[in-house]
Amino acid sequence: MANFYTDNPDLEFQFSHPLMEKIVCLKEQGFSDFGKYDYAPKDAADAIDSYHRVMEVFGEICADVLDANAAQVDETGVKCSNGKVTYAPGTVENQDVLIKAGMYGMSLPREYGGLNFSIVPYIMAAELTARADASFSNIWGLQDCAETINEFGSQDIKDEFLPRIFKGASCSMDLTEPDAGSDLQSATLKATWSEEKGMWLLNGVKRFITNGCADIKLVLARSEEGTKDGRGLSYFVHDRAWGGVTVRRVENKMGIKGSPTCELAFKDAPAKIVGERRLGLIKYVMSLMNSARLGIGAQSVGISEAAYRAAFKYAQEREQFGHPIIEFPAVYQMLSNMKARLQASRAVLYETGRFVDLTKAYASIMAKEKLSPQQRGEYKLYSRNADMLTPILKLFSSEYCNRDTYDAIQIHGGSGYMKEYQVERLYRDARITSIYEGTSQLQVVAAIRYVTSGAYSQLLKEYNSDCSMGQFSTLAGKLSDGICELDRIVDFCNSKSKSFIDYHSRALVEMAGNLILSHLLIKEAQRNSDMKASAELFTAQALASNASHSLFIMNFTEENVSSIERNYSSKCEQDVGC
Repeated sequence: MANFYTDNPDLEFQFSHPLMEKIVCLKEQGFSDFGKYDYAPKDAADAIDSYHRVMEVFGEICADVLDANAAQVDETGVKCSNGKVTYAPGTVENQDVLIKAGMYGMSLPREYGGLNFSIVPYIMAAELTARADASFSNIWGLQDCAETINEFGSQDIKDEFLPRIFKGASCSMDLTEPDAGSDLQSATLKATWSEEKGMWLLNGVKRFITNGCADIKLVLARSEEGTKDGRGLSYFVHDRAWGGVTVRRVENKMGIKGSPTCELAFKDAPAKIVGERRLGLIKYVMSLMNSARLGIGAQSVGISEAAYRAAFKYAQEREQFGHPIIEFPAVYQMLSNMKARLQASRAVLYETGRFVDLTKAYASIMAKEKLSPQQRGEYKLYSRNADMLTPILKLFSSEYCNRDTYDAIQIHGGSGYMKEYQVERLYRDARITSIYEGTSQLQVVAAIRYVTSGAYSQLLKEYNSDCSMGQFSTLAGKLSDGICELDRIVDFCNSKSKSFIDYHSRALVEMAGNLILSHLLIKEAQRNSDMKASAELFTAQALASNASHSLFIMNFTEENVSSIERNYSSKCEQDVGC
């Protein structure tokens, strides 16, 4: 039987990372659940063995069920009639199989039926799901909402909703509105307190809501009358069984067709507040969005994995001029680049996941007791690193996902353009990854402050010291020179205007990201020689790309930037000839 976990050594390898034992010990907090639950581990080795075993089951389901259903799900899509959404038959089967296998609520505490797994196996499951069917990974991955409820909800709300998620209740996060897409602080959906019902009532419209037909909905709404910014927004949980929410329509999308994207009308929809008033966007949504971006990173890597494997297989089988096309340099060059980008994306995915794991573990301990000075220092370090790497992960993995599926079609030639081949679907599914949960442009906005402040440079120097010994010392030396060049360009930009920095921010963030991913690949290649070729190739290309960015920034003056800015200012007429 096929298995998407056991056929990919790069995944199992992640569980051997030196930080995994620390992550597990912090997550299990003294392994106090051992003996209380028959599936609770007794020590770190036992916990990591459980991760392996569950991933084996998950990998088999993804290969034999989700992947087998993916083409039919894409063709059938979802239906909406009289405000009710119907999934494709394959999607229903996917859910049933995963629910029966106990694969929902994987990271929830055991008291709510969960497995109490860390983030690393959870995002690995998300990657496996996306490799099989990217559209279903959205439905499965929205159990992220459970993390928000568990972290910020009252005990009553946790007791009410979390056990249902383990049993397969679907979730959605209802954030965007017709006039408030990425600008969430402009959300206008209104929340008013009803003394009569003893609940909040929600009124308004939400748009582009993934899995908007869900059983359990987390809704961003304006609770403070007279406010217009993020400080007037609170976060609410709504149960579909309470009524008051109608699916107006399901969007007809380019890709991820098995995942319903809905427009919703709220009319006196009852809801309960999650956490404190006024912190809906500032604290709770930002936490959920960071988790969602980690999930999109996993989705992007999963799609890239599927695209690379499909292209590799086709190149082995397709013959031209009497030879398999994989023997042609133009083809194996593309494949080697795809593999390098894939492994670099995976390296930053799991590095980010580990930092998120450690941050959440310390936050959980901190909620119960005071951290020691050492623990506080580690919490601050891991939290900073998670915040810094999340936009890099989202930006690079999604952009690489799009490039990998593009190249997969190119390797297939005309056949790749046909719907009978998997890569046609992968190409359509990939396109959204650089758009939702924060566009690539918004990731640059989130990351640029870490470039100009020197925070990325400091992280890179820490990474570089880890890579400077052994067989990669020469590469580490070249990357050290690359860090110095980044510092030089950042100093140059910091001496210029804000407009100059803003214009070059994409190039600056890419320079930092190129160096970060290169170091992470080298660090992984130090433990896994199979990654050596990708580490060398990716690093060479990263340094070449950075040299190009550097040359452009140094030669594109403030006057050039001002000229372009004037062409697209608010005073510019709507006519394209302005």
